[in-house]
Amino acid sequence: MEKNHKTNSYYHQLDQEYYLPVFKRFPQAMQKGEVCWLWDVEGKKYLDTLAGIAVNTLGYQHPEMLKTIREQSEKLLHISNFFVSPEQVKLAEKLSEISKMSRLFFTNSGAESVEGAIKVARKYAHSKGKDGTIVSFSQSFHGRTMATIATGQKKYQKGFDPIPQGFAQAKFNDWESVKKVADKNIAAFLIEPIQGEGGINPVDKNFLQKLKAFCDRNDNLLIFDEVQTGIGRTGKWFAKDHYQIEPDIMTLAKGLGGGIPVGAIACNEKVAEAVDFGDHGTTFGGNPLACAVALTVIDVIEKEKLLEKVQQNGDWFRQEIKNLHADEIKEVRGLGLMTGIELHFEAKDLVMDMLENGVIANATAGNVVRMVPPLIISKEELTIALETFKKSLQKIKTAHVQ
Repeated sequence: MEKNHKTNSYYHQLDQEYYLPVFKRFPQAMQKGEVCWLWDVEGKKYLDTLAGIAVNTLGYQHPEMLKTIREQSEKLLHISNFFVSPEQVKLAEKLSEISKMSRLFFTNSGAESVEGAIKVARKYAHSKGKDGTIVSFSQSFHGRTMATIATGQKKYQKGFDPIPQGFAQAKFNDWESVKKVADKNIAAFLIEPIQGEGGINPVDKNFLQKLKAFCDRNDNLLIFDEVQTGIGRTGKWFAKDHYQIEPDIMTLAKGLGGGIPVGAIACNEKVAEAVDFGDHGTTFGGNPLACAVALTVIDVIEKEKLLEKVQQNGDWFRQEIKNLHADEIKEVRGLGLMTGIELHFEAKDLVMDMLENGVIANATAGNVVRMVPPLIISKEELTIALETFKKSLQKIKTAHVQ
């Protein structure tokens, strides 16, 4: 690839000068992507096992996505939600079919989806004479808006008092902890079937079954945050399908648009019946372009039989990591192409070394290497990621010994 006449450091310096300093970015300035690969402005090539944090479902420059973007942009980009959008209706119908949820609402992001889910849950609770308390779980991450940080970890709340009220938290996978906060008057329990930012932590099936049974007995709502796990990431359409448990509300975003911003709130009919005209809304959510692309993402996953491929490649990759029998690795977790490698030390240096060697991953929860590549990634490319991880792990191990 032809190099940009400007360097990574040039753009990194400008970024530090003009952008609100809320990200600790890698210094590389990316300018092009193709399939599962990225190139920076200096022409260096990287295998992307992060996929925009589980966003680029079909990688980069997928021909079907490009075709849809081109054709839809020539017809209609945006209309007010005062009118019916054929693309929006088709996407709602398709998501209802694959999710078994009866009603959909479209947003622009994951945090926006969770915010909407909280509103809908509270409206339902109030219609039943309950209060509006939302119970989330330790190590969770549901976004960075004011309401979503109220559901999350304390470190994201620091400096933003007063934090919105009406939120409580229990320990993840700890039923005794849930019993301490559980109340018939609670509006809803909000949970990630697999915690993403928290370190790729799958929920225990027995724990989730108890939570579902409690909600059913007491008419509390169960909300699944599938922003990171949805749309094939785990080898099934949704992580809920691994547990055979149906939530009352489910939130989506990230992989749904394959890189085009779009999110969704799905709910069952009993929840929908509590919602009135004007209770919620959006200007950009569900615009024709975003919905057309999301439909294409789902269509490609089906046509290319990616769900089966995701399960096979993910299982193989995690087993290969386990087969390293490295003392530095504490645990390997995940489902499908959602893998967390927990180390006995901070993961940042290892991730940076992988980046220097041309593979993009990231460190989450301090000591977990997170890898959530495009669903189209090949076993050959995963082998490259595996070998690079091994090389970087050995380098970090040697440095620690010294």
